[in-house]
Amino acid sequence: MVSLDEVRLAAERIRGYVVRTPLERSAGLSERCGVDVWLKLECFQATGAFKLRGALNALMTLHADNVVTASAGNHGLGVARAAALLGASATVVVPETASEAKVEALRQSGAALVQYGPTYDEAEAEGLRLARERGLPFISAYNDPAVVAGAGTIALEILEDAPQIDTLVVPAGGGGLIGGIGVAAHGLRPDVTVYGVQSVASPALHAAKQAGAIVPVEVEPSLADGLSGNLEKGSITFGLLQEHVREVVLVEEAEIAEAMRWLVVHERVIAEGSAAVGVAALLHGRLDVGGPVATVLTGRNVSAAVLQQCVNGRV
Repeated sequence: MVSLDEVRLAAERIRGYVVRTPLERSAGLSERCGVDVWLKLECFQATGAFKLRGALNALMTLHADNVVTASAGNHGLGVARAAALLGASATVVVPETASEAKVEALRQSGAALVQYGPTYDEAEAEGLRLARERGLPFISAYNDPAVVAGAGTIALEILEDAPQIDTLVVPAGGGGLIGGIGVAAHGLRPDVTVYGVQSVASPALHAAKQAGAIVPVEVEPSLADGLSGNLEKGSITFGLLQEHVREVVLVEEAEIAEAMRWLVVHERVIAEGSAAVGVAALLHGRLDVGGPVATVLTGRNVSAAVLQQCVNGRV
């Protein structure tokens, strides 16, 4: 699996390549929730999302000069940037329905872009097929110990900057981020509570937590496109979920849109739907938080049109 030592090693590997993002107290959310709420601003990370952390750690561990990945967008951008920094090549498979903002950024990333299938699940299957066909490593967005360890470096920074935090609220898709954060947080502080948040439109981790096993779920279109998709069979993230995450809660699309709007108006921060789910859960009382809490704003890669609709209350 993944250990605190591996997260610490990942932090050392990637230190010179990633931004140590700010952790800022939100006065508005703190007042609303009755406890101090802090925002980990991974939306200010290079490539516009936290995914560079895990992608870099994976490539630096593999020492490969050519890799394949599948992504809803942000992980692909992370792999593309990591490959460029390390002098490697990357092929990124995304669904045909991927965010235009992310697709356009991928076109300019230097990676070979493949658009395949209507959902993340089809894109992931095609990425795995291409990797097998070409005899190349496949870097999963979540089912990869090095990716998980890289994501866990966020928790090291949060607890170093604000050691009083006792609850972490983490957007959850395939479970790589929340798994890494859980490993690192509990390695440092076993008493920290970790909650996951995802959309009602794509509740794979919520369903797995409820069922005690990975189960298929129906996936609908969502503002939180980066969290969409089912889990690969046998994913390491399921075990991490069971060990480290108290609960995975769900938020509605209208609540995600409201959270995106709230962040623009009150924090002057642009966050994509996947990044705003934790704020949505806090705004709508989905979580039992009794002490200082931090939530991760995972990325900012949202199209201007979608952001405008959210800000204007049209979603």
